[in-house]
Amino acid sequence: MATTQQAERGFTLIEVLVAISVMALMSLMAWRGLDGMLRSQSSLQSRSDEIRGLQAGLAQWQTDLDQLAELPGTPSWDWNGQVLRLTRRTADAPLPSSSPSPPTSATNRQPPPAPASVRVVAWTWRSDPGRPGGGDWQRWQSPPLSQRQDWQSAWALAAQWGQTANDSTRAGQIQIHPLSGWQLFVHRGGSWANPLSSAAVTAGTPDSPNATPGTTTSATPPTPDGVRLVLSLPPGPAGSGPLTLDWVRPTLSGAPP
Repeated sequence: MATTQQAERGFTLIEVLVAISVMALMSLMAWRGLDGMLRSQSSLQSRSDEIRGLQAGLAQWQTDLDQLAELPGTPSWDWNGQVLRLTRRTADAPLPSSSPSPPTSATNRQPPPAPASVRVVAWTWRSDPGRPGGGDWQRWQSPPLSQRQDWQSAWALAAQWGQTANDSTRAGQIQIHPLSGWQLFVHRGGSWANPLSSAAVTAGTPDSPNATPGTTTSATPPTPDGVRLVLSLPPGPAGSGPLTLDWVRPTLSGAPP
């Protein structure tokens, strides 16, 4: 009889409290593990987004330089120490080739060639104390242009955007990546130099037969053989410190710089 009553007896209060404590501890450990996994996933996603954004900006930089449009009387390159302006071909309406088009007949008409189209592109580093590193690497571009007066307006607008961005110029602006600063070097005449130095401006520029020796025929420097981009990355998911990228003109003959 005593054995039956002992078997029907439930848990004591102490046993219930111990069981609840063990379950609470296990729940807390599981929550901390789940929270750590979510934080790690968020950090990895942030790092991946930062790296992809920087890679996309560097790829766009190289594409803009690869597509430089060297047209008569139209500068393809201008650097004033703050903003780099480029004239580049567009992908949707490339410049027509210099070779003559085959004659067309009434029975075999070809569609007219696409008009010559370029874009004005500008790159700059803009100071912003609220951003990591104190500033942003930014890019601006114009719509496709086929008239010289439109190009002149866009060229001036790009210079204005590089100095002070406003509502009229921010329409074509893109934030690329936070930066502490940037530097540009050009390769002309067999060596790297500051784009604003006299050697970088005069090297590779042919002199006119009637010009004074050592002077150039145009104030616009020629397209460089190479461009070295040095970005100063602030501490962040994409890394920190200097990042260097060299570009070589695709039509350059001989050994790369």
